Amino acid sequence: MDKLWGQAREELQKIIGADSFATWIEPLRLTGVDDGTATIASPTRFLSDWVSRHYSDDIVKVLGRVGSPVHRVTFETRAQTARQAAAPARRAPAPRPAAGEELTAPLDQRFTFDNFVVGKPNELAHAAALRVAAGGPVTFNPLFLYGGVGLGKTHLMHAIAREIRANQPEARVLYLSAEQFMYRFVQALRERTVMDFKELFRTVSVLMVDDLQFIGGKDSTQEEFFHTFNTLVDQGKQIVISADRAPGEIKDMEERIKSRLQCGLIVDLHPTDYELRLGILQSKTDAFRTQYPGLQMAPGVLEFLAHRITSNVRVLEGALQRLFAFASLMGREITLDMTQECLADILRANDRKVSIEEIQRKVAEHYNIRLADMIGPKRVRTVARPRQIAMYLAKQMTSRSLPEIGRRFGGRDHTTIMHGVRKIEELRGADSGLAEDIDLLRRLLEA
Repeated sequence: MDKLWGQAREELQKIIGADSFATWIEPLRLTGVDDGTATIASPTRFLSDWVSRHYSDDIVKVLGRVGSPVHRVTFETRAQTARQAAAPARRAPAPRPAAGEELTAPLDQRFTFDNFVVGKPNELAHAAALRVAAGGPVTFNPLFLYGGVGLGKTHLMHAIAREIRANQPEARVLYLSAEQFMYRFVQALRERTVMDFKELFRTVSVLMVDDLQFIGGKDSTQEEFFHTFNTLVDQGKQIVISADRAPGEIKDMEERIKSRLQCGLIVDLHPTDYELRLGILQSKTDAFRTQYPGLQMAPGVLEFLAHRITSNVRVLEGALQRLFAFASLMGREITLDMTQECLADILRANDRKVSIEEIQRKVAEHYNIRLADMIGPKRVRTVARPRQIAMYLAKQMTSRSLPEIGRRFGGRDHTTIMHGVRKIEELRGADSGLAEDIDLLRRLLEA
């Protein structure tokens, strides 16, 4: 078995990369192959579940390749097996994971500081991330990065983790999503290993949590996160967090957590501007040329894409990838005409931009109120509710910040906008008529 698993491990490392291999496959051991089923021993239930969901197909494929065809993989948790063998003796606590078994989420090898393109919208976030990655005394804690989809939050989180691990091998860096934090906490409650959970999370050097908004409304998870947060800050340990919105805007997040988060450095990754988009395209083009040698690109293509695709970086990179693949398959030069042909759907989706003024007009028409009342001081419900709906749609359908939206609504404070957005979010779930109105208005604005 050891020889077979050794060959399989070599193949798996080539497929999933060294970082993911070290995190997820290294702790595993093949214990048997019987009737087309491979049995793999794992140190924890969490590791078993993760590998089962993400790598079972790869393991089946690789075992067949090295001479042991199987059609399924099952996992046995060594800690559980030991407890079962000891039954009916008193339940023993699960062992604390060793350094190689801390189950950090996989780090994407593409996300480094070297290939992060810096521009005005993200220069502060980049500088702060570099400062944290450099180590040394903590100067701001936590570092809180927030912004919309595809603006670079996760890229910077992965880059920080990789840099610290490379330069401070003794540091215990734990990076995971808020969803994984919750899952592991619930698992610890179920298996009565909460003290092991606390020890693991409260003895790290750096804790990094992605997509914190996920634990909004999860009371017991928030309670544990709050105490973990306080313990690490009191010990001078660095915390890095990302979310899709500022701490004060996260729905159903406890006020004490919001307050603690706001004690650190909060950095907004703004939507990309033309110069940053062009820089990203130039950087990605250099990388793609190694994959597609010999492809020619006409002048002006990158500038055209930077002007036309403004939604987010992921869409921009995906469009460029599609363009190179299309040109390679067709054996053609990348020209403006071919770009418009190949990316017609993406370009159409980016053509439609909704302004706050257009939202205000459409909502005023729908509820038969004056446009002046939309931005005026009236507080009667027949005016206030449509105004809040317009605020909500402005937040959802534009890239404007809360202060900018407030200025367009008669110079209102950003906290007023925040309150209006939250109110509509709450009412949507309880009032089906309101939800239908909002869906109709959204369709009209997107038409």
